[in-house]
Amino acid sequence: MSLNSVNTNIGAMVALQSLNRTNEELAATQKRISTGFRVADARDDGAAFAVAERVRSEIAATRSANEQLGGTKGLLNVTQKALENVSSSLTKLREITVKLADGTISDDQRTQYQAQAREITNNIKGFLDDASYNGKTILAGTAAQKVVRNGAGDIYSFNAYNALSSVYDQVANATGVFGTSNVTAGDARAAMTTSGALSTAITRTLTQLNNFGNYARYIDNQIEFNKSKMDAQEAGLGALVDADLAKESARLQALQIRQQLGTQSLSIANQAPQALLSLFR
Repeated sequence: MSLNSVNTNIGAMVALQSLNRTNEELAATQKRISTGFRVADARDDGAAFAVAERVRSEIAATRSANEQLGGTKGLLNVTQKALENVSSSLTKLREITVKLADGTISDDQRTQYQAQAREITNNIKGFLDDASYNGKTILAGTAAQKVVRNGAGDIYSFNAYNALSSVYDQVANATGVFGTSNVTAGDARAAMTTSGALSTAITRTLTQLNNFGNYARYIDNQIEFNKSKMDAQEAGLGALVDADLAKESARLQALQIRQQLGTQSLSIANQAPQALLSLFR
């Protein structure tokens, strides 16, 4: 092929190909800088993008599970506070029952102490009735409670507790002690025995405080583990798809210079055929 041709300019063709490659690399670099990603879509790296999308899906699922666990944590915290107040009330009730067990107090004192006992018993019911979070309570039934604990949809189960029947009714219905009839010293002593109404209510309350404390501790640990897992996944995701902006910035400057040189080279190559005009002067 003749180099002295106005129909075919080899130099311009080479310069144009080089300039096109530079422009393509420049566009890719600008995309990385503008998005912050080395792999922004499947066109950049199909395999890496597929892995990244799977990891993003797992992170989103785990985050959703943590949101559900957060609601359960709130419910358990409210439940614990209610049971703590019930426990404190039962302690006060025990103090009054000790006084009622004294056979030397007057009838007026006995009536006053019994009125105090009834008021504290009503407070216990109020604490249990108010132990709800987002419209839900776990102190009025015994059904198993199930919450999603991770992004895979695995379930953590714990038991509800019918504190109204097992604790409140236990003391509210105790014969002669916290009811409306007059209480005797013997009735009060019977309530405080190991198998008595008050002792039973205290034991059940403390047992459930321990149980719900264990449930809450598990939820707290699961939330923290999920957070740590998401941090690790996000770090791995960043290593896979994030762009090295310092490197891309340096590359951008180099490509911009190459683009300028390529443009000049193409301009020079396009002017080369004009030299053939001198042959016809």
